[in-house]
Amino acid sequence: MRIVICAFMSLDGVVQAPGGPEEDTDGGFAHGGWSHPFFDPEALGGVFDDAAAKADALLFGRRTWQTMAGAWPERAGDPFADRLNALPKYVVSETLGDDELTWNNTTRIPGGQAVADIRKLHETDGGDLLVMGSSTLVRTLLREGLVDELQLMVMPVLLGGGKSIFPDDGALRTLELVSTVTSGTGVNVCTYRPVAAA
Repeated sequence: MRIVICAFMSLDGVVQAPGGPEEDTDGGFAHGGWSHPFFDPEALGGVFDDAAAKADALLFGRRTWQTMAGAWPERAGDPFADRLNALPKYVVSETLGDDELTWNNTTRIPGGQAVADIRKLHETDGGDLLVMGSSTLVRTLLREGLVDELQLMVMPVLLGGGKSIFPDDGALRTLELVSTVTSGTGVNVCTYRPVAAA
C-alpha cells in the first residue's frame, strides 16, 4: 500500500488546526480555522475526493481520529462522508480503549509498535493508505521513510508558528514535484514524491 499524506499547510509550513478554533490549541495556537478563507470546494475538495477514491484504508493519529470520528459518522448520505465511514481505519494511540473505537471499521495500533505495524501495512498489496492531519504521525512516517506521496495544499497565509509535519532531525530528504495546480483562491496544490537515494 502506498502511504499518501494529504494536508492543508500555511506558507510557513504550519498544519495545526486548519479546520476550526477548538481543533488544536496546543502551545496557545490562536489561528484555528485559518484554511477557511482559502478553501476552494472545486479545487481542494477535488483533492480529497480523489485521495479518498484511491484509498483502501485511512491512518490517523489519536487527536485527528477523535476529531474525525466526532464529525463524519453523522454526515451519512454525503458521498465523501459515506466513503470515509466505509473505509477501514487505523488509529495510532496508547491511550484509546477498544470501547472508545466507535467509528466503524477502526483498528487501534499501539503507539509503541506503530512504526513496525505501519511498515507491515505499507508492504501489503492494496490501494493507498491515506493520512489526513495527524502532524506527529506524519513527522514520524517521513523520518522513517514510509511516505510515498505528499499532497500539500499550500495556502497564502503566514501563521507565525505552530505544528509542522516536517522532521527536524537535520536529515536531507529530496522530493520530486509531480504536479502543481493553483486554485482561484491562491492555494498551490502540490504533489511530491520522495526521490530514492542514489
